[in-house]
Amino acid sequence: MAARRDKVLISVSAVALLGLLLPLVLLGAYLWNESVVAEEQRLAELSKRLGQQTEQAIIDARELLDALNALTLEPCSEQHLEHLQEAAIQRPHIRAIGYWRAAERQCGAGYVQGQALTPPQASRIYDNGVIAWWPGADTAVGGVELFLMRYRQHDVAIDPRMLMTPGLLNDQQVGLWVESMPMAHQPADAELPDPDSVRVGLTVDREQQRIVSRFSLGTLFPIDIVAVQPMEQFRERYLPTVIGAAIPGLVLVGLWLWLVLYYLRRQFSLSTELRDAIARGKLQVVYQPLVDLNTGRCVGGEALARWPREGNETIGPDVFVPLAEDTGQATDLTLAILRGILDDLGPALREAPDAAIHLNVTGQDLASERFPSALKQALEQARVPAAAIKLEITERALLNTDDVRARLRALRSNGHRIAIDDFGTGYSSLAYLETFELDTLKIDKTFADAIESEAVTSSVIGHIIDMARSLELDIIVEGIESPHQVDWLRGQGVGFGQGYLFSRPLTADQYREWCRTRNESA
Repeated sequence: MAARRDKVLISVSAVALLGLLLPLVLLGAYLWNESVVAEEQRLAELSKRLGQQTEQAIIDARELLDALNALTLEPCSEQHLEHLQEAAIQRPHIRAIGYWRAAERQCGAGYVQGQALTPPQASRIYDNGVIAWWPGADTAVGGVELFLMRYRQHDVAIDPRMLMTPGLLNDQQVGLWVESMPMAHQPADAELPDPDSVRVGLTVDREQQRIVSRFSLGTLFPIDIVAVQPMEQFRERYLPTVIGAAIPGLVLVGLWLWLVLYYLRRQFSLSTELRDAIARGKLQVVYQPLVDLNTGRCVGGEALARWPREGNETIGPDVFVPLAEDTGQATDLTLAILRGILDDLGPALREAPDAAIHLNVTGQDLASERFPSALKQALEQARVPAAAIKLEITERALLNTDDVRARLRALRSNGHRIAIDDFGTGYSSLAYLETFELDTLKIDKTFADAIESEAVTSSVIGHIIDMARSLELDIIVEGIESPHQVDWLRGQGVGFGQGYLFSRPLTADQYREWCRTRNESA
């Protein structure tokens, strides 16, 4: 009987859909034209921002070269190199700065060095004395083709990828040309048409099923931005507009059919399993202790999630966290981990809120209006103060928007402390972090690995520590694995750390016992 009813419903829905096909076609044609106009306006604004950002980066590099050439420091001295290093760190798009004597590069500082910083032939030599090398095989370092600019005794190496701000023209193939020469592609292997072959504005390429747009900026430099997106992506972006403008009956029929197809498609997907695991509390929370490097005491821990599946398989957060973000489950995942923390350690956190547990927060959490209230409600129900849960946010999630700043400010006013996780792996600089209200900076493991080595990052970590201290941020170093790293960090005035030298992630019972034993012996 149920099967027959389902068949009848499907048949009725199909007839209703066919009956509304003609007005849908007419309405679709109108909405298509309106969508093309809206997309052209959207891309024009974003391309303008990208062009202005690129232009400003080149102007900033030129002004920096003027300032460096005006220095009176002994060339290649320790003070000179420190000045170059600080200038590079303060600008996320600059990867290296060097000093030249005649035709030879004498010394340099920054994140990269090597022969690629002295390519054989320049792309442009300007009347004002500026020499430029556009990205190419001769300027490649570690697979990244750099843009080099030299003026008099100094040069700068710019990573063109850093000009492509995350979130700007997102999910599209984008190319950036300066003075008709290619500066950057995103992704790096994107095959894009030359700007001269594309008309200015938006072009619908039905033959290749794609949308091609070209926008130009010519205030100081001729800059062209070409973006390509699949036609399907364009349709998906404006599908809500089409549905919203359709008559109510068509909307209901289309929504019902979509729900059926969506349900069938999701039954056997990993995202469905994850949703079920979140809803049923199947995620396991483990805790890696945070240690005071001076006293050896346990001062808190970081909550890390594991997803045990049938067959003794455990999925790590490197798999299910991106899956949760891609499928819109990130906030549900964060709140599930929070519930696990409160179930495991609620009494301990009520007694000692200073030994805070660090909870990782995603960009979707910061964009969600539900997350702050759900977080507050869960803590109130567990009678755990907000100070007992410290929120960790990755660099990449820290978008430069007023909404993000306002939400961070509200979370801090509620009593939470805010930490930036994995610093050094993203695009931001410490000067950028100064625009946010933060409490702690967690330095990524890659910098700890480079301590007392010849790696470029080993010289960078000292500058990061000094500048973080100038911003009055607490510092935690991740991935500590040897005593000599602890000694070096203590010598630099770093207060806290975590890593396998102290402990691997522990269950809640093991974590409580580890902290108790550690603090009794400290």
